[in-house]
Parts: sequence; structure tokens; C-alpha cells
Amino acid sequence: MEPQVGSILEGKVTSIMKFGAFVALEGGGSGLVHISEIANTFVEDVHDHLQTGQAVKVLVLSAENGRVNLSIKKALPQQERWAPRPPRPGAGPQARPAAALRPAQPQFQGRVRPEPLPPSGDQDFEDKLKRFLSSSEGKMADLNRSMDGKRGRRRR
Repeated sequence: MEPQVGSILEGKVTSIMKFGAFVALEGGGSGLVHISEIANTFVEDVHDHLQTGQAVKVLVLSAENGRVNLSIKKALPQQERWAPRPPRPGAGPQARPAAALRPAQPQFQGRVRPEPLPPSGDQDFEDKLKRFLSSSEGKMADLNRSMDGKRGRRRR
């Protein structure tokens, strides 16, 4: 008999895998608690939260074709489920330096910072065009160099 969806049952952890834990249910049968349903925090290793043979309360999420999906975190009481995390040491707005609050300046990675153009009143058209072409060629070379790695070509 498949367990009712939405019911909270007792069970014992029978095996632990990278992706979750298998739980033997009290009325017979077993189900899987996926790694995302173990705790409210990020679970990198299931062994940090569960041990084989541990008794757990689980909520039945779904039961289809003999597969039972379970959740430990949704079986917790409401207070435990949404308990606020303690603040990390050094976290908060007072811990940030004032420089971190300023908008970031553009980064020029390995390139020469382009010179600002002087006021356009005393330059003639050819000088403006020459300066535009040289800056455009530099930008295109940077773009082509960065795109070559993404296309899978080898650099020459």
C-alpha cells in the first residue's frame, strides 16, 4: 500500500547516496529524500545531516508507480522550518568599507586606457576619423581575441 500524499510518517534512514537518502517507512515500503529536501540550508554532503539508522520524520510529497518522494524539511514544525539564520561575523552594512558602496569603475584588463577626446571645436574631421579608427581597431582586436576562445579556435 502506498502512503498518503501529505501525511507525516516516521522512518529510519537505510542508505545515504550523493543525491539524497533512502528511508524505510513505518508501515512498510521506503522512499527517497532528495538532497534538496533534507534541510533549509545548503546541503553539500548528506552525511553532515543524516546517518544510517537515524530515525526521522518525513512528509510524503508524492507516491507514484512504487516511487515515494519524501521531505524532511517540510515535516518540521513551522518555527523550525523558517528559523532565521544567525548573522555571520563581520556581515552587515557597517562591516563594509565605504569604497565597496561606491559604483564600480570600469576595468581595463591588460589594455591601455583610451585617451579622452579633446573638445571637438579645434580638431578637423580627418583627425577625428583617425582617432576613431584606431580606437575601433583596438576594440575589435580585443573582441576577436576574447571570442576566439569561446568558439574553440586555437590561438596562433
